[in-house]
Amino acid sequence: MKNGRFPLGKLLTTPGALQACEDTGVNPLNLIDRHWSGDWGDLPEEDKKENDFSIDKPLRILSAYVITPDVKIWIITEADWSATIILRADEY
Repeated sequence: MKNGRFPLGKLLTTPGALQACEDTGVNPLNLIDRHWSGDWGDLPEEDKKENDFSIDKPLRILSAYVITPDVKIWIITEADWSATIILRADEY
């Protein structure tokens, strides 16, 4: 993984997100890399701007990646940067 724009903290995932990645051949570490580098994925422009604003503040950062028409993966870094979790959007 390359250097990112903010600390990730502890990396966590849900079983559903891991299974979705495995089923579709998506490497979850590639999604983490995108999130960490500031590629917010499939978010509305206003949410991307909010993430850019949040990078140097104690605010949560969210990325979303559509991996199939029916499956969206979210990556959330907590506001205190203690943890980053990968989950399916329908698990939130």
